[in-house]
Amino acid sequence: MIALASLACIHKAAAQNSHFFRIVGTAATTITKFGVDGTLVWSNAETGTNYTVQTVTSLTGGSNWVDYVQLPVTNSVNTNQIIAFNPPTGMAFIPAGSFTMGDSLDGNSDAIPTKVTVSAFYMDVNLVSSNQWAEVYSYATSHGYTFVDAGFAKAANYPADTVDWYDCVKWSNARSQQAGLIPVYYTDALFTQVYTNGEVDAVYANWSAAGYRLPTEAEWENASRGGLSGKRFPWGDTISESQANYRAYPNPPNSGGYAYDLGPYTGFNTNFNTGGHCTSPVGYFVPNGYGLHDMAGNVFEWCWDWYAGPTYPDGSPYLGGTNPRGPVEPSGFRVLRGGLWNGLAVSARCANRYNAYPGFANGGFGFRCVRGL
Repeated sequence: MIALASLACIHKAAAQNSHFFRIVGTAATTITKFGVDGTLVWSNAETGTNYTVQTVTSLTGGSNWVDYVQLPVTNSVNTNQIIAFNPPTGMAFIPAGSFTMGDSLDGNSDAIPTKVTVSAFYMDVNLVSSNQWAEVYSYATSHGYTFVDAGFAKAANYPADTVDWYDCVKWSNARSQQAGLIPVYYTDALFTQVYTNGEVDAVYANWSAAGYRLPTEAEWENASRGGLSGKRFPWGDTISESQANYRAYPNPPNSGGYAYDLGPYTGFNTNFNTGGHCTSPVGYFVPNGYGLHDMAGNVFEWCWDWYAGPTYPDGSPYLGGTNPRGPVEPSGFRVLRGGLWNGLAVSARCANRYNAYPGFANGGFGFRCVRGL
């Protein structure tokens, strides 16, 4: 039996858009409280199961509910924050919950599906733009920071690219300090030396700090899915030029292309195919279920984790668990996610993994930041 409980809330930070939520599970539940901080208290849950919070923006026209977050249940009475009415400027709230990381849709050999649980966090709605990069870069270089790459962008409000992992981590620290927040990354285990210079692999993350940081691989994939489960892309199972900036290669007879790529042509996105560097403005495409843009295509996004495939080492998110942060031992390569403007549809899949030497800057590499609550 599927029992429903619904409520309405107004997200004041999003132009007064309405959001309706309901809980779907194996037994009838009762919502006993919905707090002003977006916290939901509900009871009569069947323990040892998962419940799904679904959302819709209108209750008319058949109400096409979509999954929002999976809630593992260990108690009959539960408290979950499902929305934040006043997230940090330019960021979206990603609710705590569980999801299936990886998929078996297209034979991924290094993303074997497993159940992962992540805590709530905030994530930049957009990729770090050229404007944003330049502002923090100027602050950083005048406060003792050094960078290997100055970054590049096609134009104002386009993603900052050609940045390596080390510089993204240092930039995140500078962004934190500019905002008056405690930075996350240090060069010592006691968190006394803020990481500001050089290309250092022995970087220590203070996960309890309030500052900006790169997402873990698990956080990134959870956020990219926007609450949808088991789909190739943040919106569903097919892709076209109206949904993301990627290099189309559809599947006409005998072409060897991708059946889920609807093109409708072969080649770079015709809206941005100019100047040999075909990135698109940040925020151009429709966001996913969590309000995030460009989680597929445009530029790959650096993540915190060291890369490793099967057999997965200790710390790998593909071993499951709660808040995995990647392999403990360095592998020589860091993870990138999300696809890029000159990558095929397969690279834009939520479960697709890419990796590169952390000192490698490329015209298809960018990033966005997250913050803990």
